[in-house]
Amino acid sequence: MQGQDSPETRRYGFLLTPDFSQLAFASALEPLRAANRLSGLPLYDWVVLARDAGPVRSSNGVQILAEDSIESCGKLDSVVVVGGIRTENYEDARVFAWLRRQERLGADLVGVSLGSFPLARTGLLDGYRCTLHWEYIAGFREAFPDIDVTEEIYEIDRNRLTCSGGTAALDLMLSVIAKEHGRPLATRVAENFIHEKIRERHEPQRMALRTRLNISHPRLLHVIQMMEENLEDPLPRSDLAERAGLSTRQLERVFRKYLKRTPTRYYLELRLERARQLLNQTSLSVLDVAMASGFVSASHFSKCYKEMHGRTPKEERHE
Repeated sequence: MQGQDSPETRRYGFLLTPDFSQLAFASALEPLRAANRLSGLPLYDWVVLARDAGPVRSSNGVQILAEDSIESCGKLDSVVVVGGIRTENYEDARVFAWLRRQERLGADLVGVSLGSFPLARTGLLDGYRCTLHWEYIAGFREAFPDIDVTEEIYEIDRNRLTCSGGTAALDLMLSVIAKEHGRPLATRVAENFIHEKIRERHEPQRMALRTRLNISHPRLLHVIQMMEENLEDPLPRSDLAERAGLSTRQLERVFRKYLKRTPTRYYLELRLERARQLLNQTSLSVLDVAMASGFVSASHFSKCYKEMHGRTPKEERHE
């Protein structure tokens, strides 16, 4: 039983979308459980929800039981939209109306993994800063050009909380616990999970290029970074070489030595991977995807895409 000085219990609703990420779900929920146990107080309560009560299949095939439907859960203090693969295409008018209703009742809205997509489609991120998994940021920006999306691991903008995915939800919830009940408790929760530190929001989602590619050549890494930052308007090979302090022959040589391909081929692969993401994550036309990936014509784009992926952009969309 709570004493007079005990904090009020905050009630969370975890909304599971089809094919949700089980890792993101656990990373968001488990810190609340640990905070209760380590503090000896019922700081948090929660309910697992879905459009309709019953089992919900996660992206790894394991089902989690949603004990309540969205309509039967009552008013919540926080609603956590747990996304996963294909959440970028999630549409459900009944769920969207419920999210708007919870927001009007004063609930904080939290999007984990790809949970930012449903929140954006309801208009509930208009005027707010948000983030999501790095692989889907380009598609999100194309679909919602007026929303301020960042590449941080998590964002807290007033009563809108979003994070990138995976274990980023753990850092987001630890920061919430620290704000509501003090840094010492949040640190104890992190230590309990063998989590070395509570990451700050501005820390990068992705590994550093040096680690990701297992390459230490500084000029080559600089060229690759320029390529990744200029996919829509590709830089000429001569410009890349000059900015890196290399001749075009040296640039060719270093790419072949470390990446077993020419700079032109590597750049093309980056652009076609961006195109694949946009085809699967947005409703942009094939021509618009081509332009956003640095191609001047749909026909040239389709030819290059089929050569790399074994299917045309239209076939990619219909798989």
